[in-house]
Formats: sequence, structure tokens, C-alpha cells
Amino acid sequence: MNTEIRRILEDVRSGSISVDDALLKIKQEPYTDLGYAKIDNHRKIRQGAAEVIYGSGKTAEQIIGIVSALREKSSDAILITRIDKDKADKVAAEVDIAYYENARIAVCGDMPKPDGIGKIVVATGGTSDIPVAEEAALTAEVYGNEVIRLYDVGVAGLHRLLSHSEEIMSASVIIAIAGMEGALASVIGGLADCPVIAVPTSIGYGASFGGISALLSMLNSCASGVSVVNIDNGFGAGYLASMINHEVRK
Repeated sequence: MNTEIRRILEDVRSGSISVDDALLKIKQEPYTDLGYAKIDNHRKIRQGAAEVIYGSGKTAEQIIGIVSALREKSSDAILITRIDKDKADKVAAEVDIAYYENARIAVCGDMPKPDGIGKIVVATGGTSDIPVAEEAALTAEVYGNEVIRLYDVGVAGLHRLLSHSEEIMSASVIIAIAGMEGALASVIGGLADCPVIAVPTSIGYGASFGGISALLSMLNSCASGVSVVNIDNGFGAGYLASMINHEVRK
């Protein structure tokens, strides 16, 4: 992913901004201290993506304050994860956001146009995995990726997945999301020639142990090219997939 500092330097080279203006942008206050939060203003310069707001455990007032501070520094879309509807309604009364209840995600600002090198496929084993999948898909879209959703294509009916072989074969990165025994990631890993990010979910009966069974299955995948994020971590998968999908451009 191109970093903000690279864009600044390219603007200097093209003559669209002066050296002094570029220096000012780079030297701007590295963080904003709100008392209850220190906003990392240089994260986009370092990592290519601005700070994400983790909504769980924060009050609506705190989220509003953080969003306002971020908006002062950038017009980029701001991602708020793990935010419930009641809290989102309170934030929406003060800040213009789009709320996606199923994913527990709010977005302040416009979604960018896709600028990744290819497409990200988000696949789930079952319908119950969709909330985690939507967290992953929306995260990827906020960071400028085209996303293809393949939901309820688990191994209990393998023909459902195989009917989408074209999408699987043409993806630049695939996010495989499943609970139960977590076998979807291995199956997709055996079909695809791109990186596969496995996301175990807490969906399953008693012996699934809240997603630990799927986690261990995915960690022990016999398919090469499969990496694993934490249980129900759709955000982490979407973010990583975006980094992979922008790597050649970097």
C-alpha cells in the first residue's frame, strides 16, 4: 500500500506542493491528546492507513471526540469497529456515519474507489458466519478494495463452493471464514493460487469450544499458503487482505 509520505514526496516532485508545505505536513503534531485517547496522526504516514476506532468499551461521547479529531487531520473514511446499534445511534446524532448493524461497523466518510491490484474474495462456511464476514468485507472496502462475497459455501455441500471456481481462481487474496471444524480454509487453500487468510469463528456446538476447534484446524491446515487470524477477527483479516492486495503497487 502506498504510504502518505510517498504521496507527499510525489506531490513535491510533480510540483503540486512546495517543499516547505511538504515539510509542514510531515512535521505536524504526531498525536492529538484528548485526555482519554491519544490520536495517532502519523499512523497513515507509517503504515499507509489511518487509525481505526475500536468501539467496544468506548462511550459514544468518546467515539465522537475521536472521530472529530481524525476529521480535522484528514478527509479519508474513518472506520469504527465493534460498535452496537444503540451507541451508533448516539454517534450518528452528532456525526454523519453509515452504520452496518450485521457487521457492527460504522463508517464516517465516503467509501474510496477500489485501487487494489485485484479482487478479494470473502467466503463463509455458513450463514451464521456472515457477521464476521461482513466485518472483513467492509474493512477491505474502506481501504479501497473490490470485494466478492461467497456466503454459505461450506464443506457440508462442497458443490456450492466449486460452482464459484472462477471467482476463487481469479482472486488476488481470499478470506475463508468458518466455525464448526473450520475445514473451509483447507479446501480453498487447495484450490487457489493466492494467499488465503483463515478466520475461525465462534459458531458451533459444544465441543467447538467457542471457535478453538476451528482455530486449531486452520492452524494445522495441510494446504500451503494459509495464514490464520484470531477467532472472529474479521477486521484483522480484511486489513491484512487489503495490504496483500496493494503490495505490488507499493
